[in-house]
Amino acid sequence: MRQHGIRTLINLRGEKSNGSNTLSLAAAARLGLAHEFLAFESRGAPQRDRILRYHDLYRRMATPALLHCKSGADRAGLAAGLAILFEGGTAAEALQQLSWRFGHFRHSRAGILDAFFAHYAATAEGHTPFLDWVRTEYDETTLQRNFTAHGIATFLNDRVLRRE
Repeated sequence: MRQHGIRTLINLRGEKSNGSNTLSLAAAARLGLAHEFLAFESRGAPQRDRILRYHDLYRRMATPALLHCKSGADRAGLAAGLAILFEGGTAAEALQQLSWRFGHFRHSRAGILDAFFAHYAATAEGHTPFLDWVRTEYDETTLQRNFTAHGIATFLNDRVLRRE
């Protein structure tokens, strides 16, 4: 916090009654940070309302902010990629936040997050601003239906690494 001037802590696991969230809230209070809950899924198509809620939070939060989930691979990568798009970056730049270097496996069920950014790149990037696309064209149900994960990658991600 001192080194980077962090002012806001965003918990991407959502507001639940569990030990992790209790520790997140306590750490933020101890350090004098604003604390926000924002639930993102790591195995489902990003939900329109949650993307828009994140954008509202992104616009009003005290910066810099620290995002966290359980492992920092999937939901944190999604949120970091969304922030890149909020700032006018490209889907290719956003996709770089979802990397095996961070423990993200694109062939597992978490690959739906890669598919989300790739879908924007293929259908709207360059002619429809990202948030306009999210509001008017993005169909999470179709994205989910068209996505296929691979069994071994999903087994590794969900059972061996115990990602949620």
